[in-house]
Parts: sequence; C-alpha cells; structure tokens
Amino acid sequence: MKKVLFATTALVATAGVAAADVTFGGYGRFGIIYNDTAAGDSTDVTSRFRLQIDATAESDAGVTFGARARIQQNNTDNAGSPAGTGINGVRFFARSGGLEVGVGNIFGALEFMPGMYPIDLGLTGLGYDYTAYNFRGDAYSSGGNGAAGSNGVEVMYSAGDLSVHVSASDTSDRIAAHVAYTFSGWTVALGAQDSDNAADTEFAASVGGSIGPANITLAYADNGTAGDHIVLAGRFDVGAATNVEVYVADADMGSDTGYGVDFNHDLGGGTSIRGGVAKRLNGDTRADLGVRFNF
Repeated sequence: MKKVLFATTALVATAGVAAADVTFGGYGRFGIIYNDTAAGDSTDVTSRFRLQIDATAESDAGVTFGARARIQQNNTDNAGSPAGTGINGVRFFARSGGLEVGVGNIFGALEFMPGMYPIDLGLTGLGYDYTAYNFRGDAYSSGGNGAAGSNGVEVMYSAGDLSVHVSASDTSDRIAAHVAYTFSGWTVALGAQDSDNAADTEFAASVGGSIGPANITLAYADNGTAGDHIVLAGRFDVGAATNVEVYVADADMGSDTGYGVDFNHDLGGGTSIRGGVAKRLNGDTRADLGVRFNF
C-alpha cells in the first residue's frame, strides 16, 4: 500500500496539527472464470480494479479522525457481482487507543467477525459459500452506499487479546455484535444479531487456529429462515511461495454439500497467480484462474 503525506496549508488548519495523512492502495486482478449451471456453462474473462483511499488527521488531544472510500470497477464476471463504478459510500471514524466509532458505510459486526472469511478462494472467491453468515447483515459495500444509505453506526474496542464490535443500521433495524478472544494461538468468536428481517443471521460462532502446518477454521451461523450454515476451512503451505486452501460447507438453504480447493503462488512484488474450483451449495460448479497484483 502506497502512502502520500500532505503537509500543506490546504490540509493543515493550525500549527497544532502536524499533517493530514492520505494513503492510496488496492489491487487489480484479471483472468478467466468458468460457470456450470442448470442453464448451461460458460467461460468468460473476469477482472476487477480497486483503488482504496484512506485519509486521517489527528487532533491535539490525540484523537484520530478519518475516512475510507473506494473506487472499484468490475467487468460482469458472474451474476450477483456488482459492476461498481465511481466512488462508493464513505466510512467515517474517530479512534483513540483501542476504541473506534464508525459511521456511514460501516464494516458491520458480523461481516468483520473472525472466522467469517477463513480463506480467500481462487481469484474471485468462487461464490463465497465458505462465509457462514452468508451476507445476512450489514457490511462495507465497495460498489454502493452500504449502510451509509441507512444511518449505519458501529463501535469497535480492543484490549490485548479481547475485541468487541457492535453495529446498527436502519436496514431492517439491524443491531449486531460480536466478541472475540485469542489464546494460545486460537481465536474464538461469538456473534448475534436482532433484525426485522426473518432471513437475517441470528447467531454465529467460530474457532480458528493452527494444527501443525495448517490453519484451520470452523464456523457456524444460524441464518434465520435461511437455516443453519456450517463451514470447515483450512490453509497450508506446500512450498516457500505456494499455499493451498480448501473448504467444505453445509447449509439448509443449499441443495448440495459445497466444497472447494485453490492454490496461490507468490510471484514477488505483490503479484501472484491464483486459481481454484468450487462445487457450490446450489449444485453449480465454478472455477477461475488468473493474476492478482497489489499496490
């Protein structure tokens, strides 16, 4: 991630503020994606460019105020993938020590909960069936306003190995929270949500840590009328520059057991070759292969 430090009269209001800090970073990816569904199969080009902008300033009292925004563009690589154009809804925050308050396009307590993204399968995520809460709660939106369009607010606190995250928005009057604790290399997290939407997640739990050379995560969510969703996922190195990720998922909303495997080979300098294949919970098969470069 590249950093640009501005210290000009346009950004520094008083002598008591040293500078404003603006950071630019993100990634690009491109490759091919294969989809096999009941309606037929197709092979297409997939691509994404994401530019993330983080801006902060610190008060005399040591409180950091900041904002995050993204500019993202996808091609139409698969159904449900937003095109993403222009700038998204902004997340604003104030942070002091281990306490942070965010408003606008919030992260969301369930989305940000440890264990909900145990791996990053292939080039594109291949459907994200390994995300137990199944996106049934508030989350930071790269291609839209997210909770910024519905008065999203969240409070995050961490002290040593303990972290707590509470979020709320006008979307279905959601109120969600998680608490996580790390001990002996293992992280245990519990989350819950109250919502007017019967299909939203009600409870979630995860545990993750290392067993020998593998990082293992077991996650579970009660997704309301959508039913239970459980995931076992792992990541392990197979060489100095290559790792493999695997998962198996079972959900009441799915007609099949889901599973997938991928590889990620580091080319150095923030570049990598990635690819994978997944048998989706809905019975579809999806595979991808391509290159990602971080900047």
